[in-house]
Amino acid sequence: MSGPDHGRILVAGIGNIFLGDDAFGVEVVRRLRDEVLPAGVDVSDYGIRGMHLAYDLLDGRHDVLVLVDALPLDEPPGTLAVLRVDLDDPGWTLRPADVLDAPAADAHGMDPESVLRLLRGLGGSVDRVLVVGCQPAALDERMELSAPVAAAVDEAVRTVAGIVREEAARLARGKGAARGTPAEGSERGVSTHA
Repeated sequence: MSGPDHGRILVAGIGNIFLGDDAFGVEVVRRLRDEVLPAGVDVSDYGIRGMHLAYDLLDGRHDVLVLVDALPLDEPPGTLAVLRVDLDDPGWTLRPADVLDAPAADAHGMDPESVLRLLRGLGGSVDRVLVVGCQPAALDERMELSAPVAAAVDEAVRTVAGIVREEAARLARGKGAARGTPAEGSERGVSTHA
């Protein structure tokens, strides 16, 4: 990747604000806007516009994508995890024979996996993808986070801010980790917040 925008990081909040804890990513991104982040970090609320996110990534401006979303982690509600996505895994690329069997993209209901699969299917890529996820407690129709997920938001903001600072420093050094390998300290594993 080259050009004046080389070394940019995109933090994308994902979720539906009308479905309780599904709004986790949106709330984290809203609060991140008050944080002082390094130059070259873009923070955006994509909400349910997953297709828009995939198309935004096609321009190649961003080397690192940090997705923030409610994720099923099989842990207690409010548990946070940082996951690294290996886009070099062949499972991310649909073969021509698989395209007809794949479900049509739903512009208003794409999960992070579908967004990344669409990006790869359109010929795009991003060097590094990290997902900061939170185990939801309730995904029913309501416009508020459950107590355990709301309690995890501040820690998630600190986690995302720490990740983008580490990634910005890695990109500024110009050497960075090889594609798909974790930068030192970026993966924080699973932590429980109640």
